[in-house]
Amino acid sequence: MSDIDKVKQLRKSTGAGFKDCNLALKESNGNLEKAAEILRIKGIAKASKKMSRDAKEGVVVISGDLNKTSLIEINCETDFVAKNDDFLNFAKELSEINNSCSSNREKLNKSNMSNGKNVEDSLLALIAKIGEKITIGKIKTIQNPNSFNYVYQHSVIKDNVSKLGVIVSLETDQKSEEIGAFGKQLSMHIAASNPLALNSEGIQNDILVKEKELISEELKNSGKPNEIVSKISIGKINKFKEENSLLTQNWVMDPKKKVQDVISDINISSLKIKEFIRIKIGE
Repeated sequence: MSDIDKVKQLRKSTGAGFKDCNLALKESNGNLEKAAEILRIKGIAKASKKMSRDAKEGVVVISGDLNKTSLIEINCETDFVAKNDDFLNFAKELSEINNSCSSNREKLNKSNMSNGKNVEDSLLALIAKIGEKITIGKIKTIQNPNSFNYVYQHSVIKDNVSKLGVIVSLETDQKSEEIGAFGKQLSMHIAASNPLALNSEGIQNDILVKEKELISEELKNSGKPNEIVSKISIGKINKFKEENSLLTQNWVMDPKKKVQDVISDINISSLKIKEFIRIKIGE
């Protein structure tokens, strides 16, 4: 095999650039297996240097069907790389694997990709090739008994790859066009309104504590009596809970109604929102 053929084969098997492959072959005296190992070690070194940098760009990818749906966030440093074909192909394949692993991160990292390498090694190779920090962010699979999942993606880059993704699970013993339309609209509502939880009881306590601190800071110089300040504070925190709980949010399609009113109007006793997830790059 000629030197140029060895370089081509090494590039194909490792994804590394021409220059790096050529240098690795020289260092290994033409031994392809040893050259691949050299590239892998160098790739890890390159990757580790980049991991201290910020990765606030990236994509959200959704895979699956009505019964089992998964969402994965993959971050990079620049929007330019987020539109790179190598990055997008990696993200799309990773999303399918994530769905098959039910978002088990350990299984995901050890799963093999189409290049014959596992996800961990493929990620390192991609970092070395592209030259940016790339990380796997939030992952989530939604699969509930007697439920159907509906999705919405905003700022779509390509196919099922976007900047914002939503999955919402509706529990029901029926399947109809009306429920399907509501599921789609509800996923769009979640994308626009960004609820913190399904109901007020689901809002994390640390978020409420922080909000109470902000309200207290806002009111401390109001000059009002403490009793009045206390009542205003309670009213404001209750309003915060209402506006950030999905069921009590104003319905984006008709702000005169709450989400829970729309569910009541559908008049299917078994219909309820089981869970949802919303991920937006940069938030």
